[in-house]
Amino acid sequence: MEKGVIKEEEIISKGDIKEESDISDGSQKHEKLKASLLPYWRERPPTTYSVTFESFGKMMELVNNGYYESLPFTVDGFNWTLKIYPNGNSDTTRGLVYCYVRIDNSSITDPPLDVYAEIKFFVYNYGISEYYTYQEVEPVKFDSVEQEWGKWIGLYTSSFSKATIDPYKFITDGDKCVFGIDVFVAQRNKSEVFSYDENISNPVFTWNLTNFSTLTLDSYTSEPFSSGDRNWVLKVYPNGDGVGTDNSLSLYLLSESNEKNYVRAKLRVLNQIGSDNVEKPVEGWPNAAENGWGYAEFIPLADLQDSTKGFVVDDVLEVEVEIMAISKQTPIN
Repeated sequence: MEKGVIKEEEIISKGDIKEESDISDGSQKHEKLKASLLPYWRERPPTTYSVTFESFGKMMELVNNGYYESLPFTVDGFNWTLKIYPNGNSDTTRGLVYCYVRIDNSSITDPPLDVYAEIKFFVYNYGISEYYTYQEVEPVKFDSVEQEWGKWIGLYTSSFSKATIDPYKFITDGDKCVFGIDVFVAQRNKSEVFSYDENISNPVFTWNLTNFSTLTLDSYTSEPFSSGDRNWVLKVYPNGDGVGTDNSLSLYLLSESNEKNYVRAKLRVLNQIGSDNVEKPVEGWPNAAENGWGYAEFIPLADLQDSTKGFVVDDVLEVEVEIMAISKQTPIN
């Protein structure tokens, strides 16, 4: 028996069909062929790329037991080619049809990339007017070392003979055939690393507000400063904010980039004539009111206005923050 896809007599021998007349109906032939030729069939043509050979036999003659390689095509920014071995990919595989896909090396070496792609090969069957497909179960990895991948797609070279009977024909009477491929590139995984850092670089920042008694704006924000590899600002309401309005100074630590970190820190209004600083701890995720950490009632205005208290000296107020721990969400591309 000639090697090919699967012949009608093979189906009959399995008891699926008792007599030749039983397979005379085209739709019945169609379904029997599809059932016997797993893996899959579909009517829709390849999404990515296809190659039509006007003469399969002439292509085989020209490649001389080698392979045909398509023109380049682009998928998700990467360049690919389809390689077809019509008569095996080695001396030990003659008579088998292999398909390969190759990624252009320059697409993945600068910078070095690992590309994962779902690969599906197609061959059009003229007997039932559908595409025979072969698909790898898992995505295939391509990199600078492994730039191509392929397999025997389950068809024999003899499947493309003009002597093959309907409905098993992968070529027309004129020797025309169509191969195709779908390449679906898996999107690179984006992730993050969550950490809690208690070894903070540059943990202390001090800010002097000059001409404090003449400040007229509702709030003032310091220049950005770096601590723990993150950028921050301090924000002061000289006459209070919220429940602290007109009775207290309000003081907050804010993330300059509005990161939602968990923070443990100490906020201070410094005593400039003694050691009696006003210090309050903050710990937690940023509060909703200021998207930061702090107090609306940090220190009474009366204490600031009393020169004997030592908080405002030469019309300068000194505020300070010491960041002791920060959570970090670091994106990894």
